[in-house]
Amino acid sequence: MSTGPPVAAGAPAPGGPGAVPSVARRLALYQRAGGIVTPLLTAMFAFMMGGVVVLATGHNPIATYRAIFKGTGLTWFGEFAEWLFRLATFQSHVFPGDTDAALNLQQTLIVMTPLMLTGLAVAFAFRCGLFNIGAQGQYLVGQMAAVGFGTLWAGLGGTLHLFLAVTLAALAGALWGGIAGFLKATVGAHEVITTIMLNWIAIWVAAYLVGLGGPMQDPSQAFFPISSTIHEAAKLPVFWGDAELQGLHVGLFIAFAMLVVYWTTLNRTTLGYEVRAVGFNPEAARYGGISVRRNYFLAMAISGFFAGLAGALDILGWQFHIAQADIEASTIGFIGIAVALLGRNTAVGVFFASLVFAGLYVGTSTRQLDPSVFDPELASNLTLIIQGLVVLFVGADLLILYVWSARRKLPWVRGKAAQA
Repeated sequence: MSTGPPVAAGAPAPGGPGAVPSVARRLALYQRAGGIVTPLLTAMFAFMMGGVVVLATGHNPIATYRAIFKGTGLTWFGEFAEWLFRLATFQSHVFPGDTDAALNLQQTLIVMTPLMLTGLAVAFAFRCGLFNIGAQGQYLVGQMAAVGFGTLWAGLGGTLHLFLAVTLAALAGALWGGIAGFLKATVGAHEVITTIMLNWIAIWVAAYLVGLGGPMQDPSQAFFPISSTIHEAAKLPVFWGDAELQGLHVGLFIAFAMLVVYWTTLNRTTLGYEVRAVGFNPEAARYGGISVRRNYFLAMAISGFFAGLAGALDILGWQFHIAQADIEASTIGFIGIAVALLGRNTAVGVFFASLVFAGLYVGTSTRQLDPSVFDPELASNLTLIIQGLVVLFVGADLLILYVWSARRKLPWVRGKAAQA
C-alpha cells in the first residue's frame, strides 16, 4: 500500500525525465555551479561597489577601470593574437616585443607569482579545516632565509647555489608553518591565534636582523637598514624582458608547477584524501583511522612551504635584498587569503584570483595609472577596498541559501503556500 502523495494521471513520475526538480535538488545544483558562478559574482559585485566609490570621488568608473586594465599589460595578449593572425595570413608583421603592454604584463606576472603561492598556502590549510593567517610570516621567513643563503656559499656553482637557496628557504617557511600545526596537534592551540603571533615574531626578528647594526645588515650601508645583496649565482634567470629592468624570471614556472603539485596532492594521493577528510569532519576521520594530529601538522607545514617558496622567489627573482621598510610594508601573505577565498581553494581558482589581484596591484600603481584619469594615490586605496569587498562577498553562496530560506517568511509567500 502506497503512503506517498497521490500522483495525477499523466503527470511525470517523481524523478522521471519530465519531472520538475525539487527545491533541494535545485539548490544542490546551484551549490555545484557555485564553484564557477560564485567567484564570478563575487568579483563582479566587488568591482561594481568599487565603481560606486570611484563615482563618488567625481571620476568616471568605466574610464578608470579601462585605464587600470591597460596598466596591467593584459592588452598584450591582443597584440599577440593580432600577430598570430597576421602570421597565419602571411602578412608581414613584427612580433610585439618590448612594448609598453609587454613591460606592464611582465610586472603583473612578477606580482602574480608570489600571490599564487601564498594563495595555495592559505588554500591547503583551508582544505584541512585550518585558517592559516600566518602566510605573511611564512613568506617573510622564506625571504630572510633566501637572503641568508643567497649571500653565502659564493664559491658554489650557479645551479647548485640557486637550488639550495630556493629549497632551504621554502623549508624554512615549512618549519615556521609547522610550529602552528604542531601546537594545534599537541595542545589544541587555535591556529588563528598562533599564526598571528608567529607573524609578529617573524616581522620583528627580521626587522632586527636587517636593522642598524643587525647581523644581516649590509656592511656597506652603515646608515641604512638593508640586507646585503645576494650573489649573482643565486639569482633566478630572466626569460622575458631585461634583467636590469625587472624582467620576468623563471619563478613563474615554479609557481605554475606548484599549482599542479597542489592539485595532484589533494586529489591523487593518500595524504590529500586524509587532509580533505579531516577538513570535512575531523571526528569522522579519526573514527576511520586517520591521524588528525598528523594531518594538522602536515597541512600547516605544507602551507608554510608554499608561502616560504613565495618569499624565496621574490628575493631571488627580482628584489635581491630586503630593507627594513619592506618588511613592515609587505602584505603579500595577507592578500593570499583573499586569493584563496576568491579561488575557492582550487588550483584553477587560485590561478585566476592571483591574476586579478596582481592586475589590480600593478594597474593601480603610480607608475602605471594615468593620473589624468584617476589619482594613483587614491587608486591604491581602491585596490584595498576591492580586496575587502571580495572577502565580504565570498560567502555569496551561503547568502543565496539564506535568502531562499528567508523568502518563506514574506507574507505573500505564506499566503500562496496556504492556498496550495
